[in-house]
Amino acid sequence: MRYLPLTDADRGEMLSVIGASSIDDLFVDVPEEARLNGPIHGLPLHASEMAVEKHMRQLSKKNLAAADAPFFLGAGAYRHHIPASVDHIIQRGEFLTAYTPYQPEIAQGTLQMLFEFQTQVARLYGCAVANASLYDGSTACWEAVAMATRVTRRKKAVLSGALHPHYTEVVKTMAKFTGDTIADAKPAIQAEPDNAGLIARIDDETACVVVQYPDILGRIGNLQEVADAAHAKGALLIAVNTEPVALGAIQAPGDLGADIVVGEGQALGVGLQFGGPYLGLFAVRDPKHVRQMPGRLCGETVDAEGKRGFVLTLSTREQHIRREKATSNICTNSGLCALAFSVHMTLLGEKGLRQLAAENHRLACLAADRLAEVPGVSVLNNSFFNEFTVRLGRDARAVVRALADKGVLAGVSLGRLYPGNEDLADGLLIAVTETTSEDDIEALAIVLEEACS
Repeated sequence: MRYLPLTDADRGEMLSVIGASSIDDLFVDVPEEARLNGPIHGLPLHASEMAVEKHMRQLSKKNLAAADAPFFLGAGAYRHHIPASVDHIIQRGEFLTAYTPYQPEIAQGTLQMLFEFQTQVARLYGCAVANASLYDGSTACWEAVAMATRVTRRKKAVLSGALHPHYTEVVKTMAKFTGDTIADAKPAIQAEPDNAGLIARIDDETACVVVQYPDILGRIGNLQEVADAAHAKGALLIAVNTEPVALGAIQAPGDLGADIVVGEGQALGVGLQFGGPYLGLFAVRDPKHVRQMPGRLCGETVDAEGKRGFVLTLSTREQHIRREKATSNICTNSGLCALAFSVHMTLLGEKGLRQLAAENHRLACLAADRLAEVPGVSVLNNSFFNEFTVRLGRDARAVVRALADKGVLAGVSLGRLYPGNEDLADGLLIAVTETTSEDDIEALAIVLEEACS
């Protein structure tokens, strides 16, 4: 049955039951100046479904879609090709359930997928245990900081200046409610990450050091060096990865000494989706820390008949059960996005992931070499995977706007990520994936030369 508004008679009967003479009586506690006395200014009146669809189609034509232009945006959200089979598989009946992902009654298909998802993430990150996902990379980053303070019984987190600024802001916002001290820094715009400066900020009160890998400028730093320095002070190293495809080419953070590895899984299976929903990944290197992990884990067991089965386990830590004793207030997980990630990973396999990573790096190298030939443009990075920073010698925000007007989505300006920081205003972050063609790279070089001339 479709929803139909109540009739005047229905409204009158309900008002008489509660002793109100009119609907306005229900809002007497709202100041009169805050109440609407007519239609909302600037908002059109209701229209038919067909009229609304036509209007929205006309509005959509004003957009420059990612698939309709050379596309070089990244900075934590990446455009990769997602096989059509991913969408088909995630809609199969085995994965459909009437229950939210924290209920023990969810279908065995979903539970088995979560178990395999955890295995994939743990192997990808070089860790022993992964959970069944969190909301997104930034909240996973905060949960890692909170976990580190519980493990070390310290209250200070040292953040790399090259951590994604949105992740930094989430951590700082959450720390206001926990009383933790967050020591952040400005990014050093140089060819290599400033490990020396980061290490110098680690002291005996530090619970954890948070490093992005590759970092916000696309650089690939020496994680082992930072891990050794953190461990020497009794602190944990948290590695943040926003591009999981990179781990098909570079060494896993857990293998380089990271104690907690978190990240964004959007790049595999999920798609850009206008900014969300996304997928938080979370894993730990040492199994002894498993009971301090946020979220829930899925485990493998046998039923009364000895058949293999899957259950949610270690899920009593969350606020919906333990409340003030909980390690986190996360009470669900990104189940559908985790399923899409796992399906895409399974279709790729280890060999396919490595081939995909190699193609991403090959195209990024072509782009970096070509852009370095553009007068006035210099490539910052000594090392990168599929994302790197160029300096333009002028405000990159204006250049990005000019290139968009010419039909090229050029990248993310550092001035947008770091407003008010003039040292970064001429920086442009370029991301290249397998969806980028060599013609796209040439188109970017041509319009960039025109804009910088």
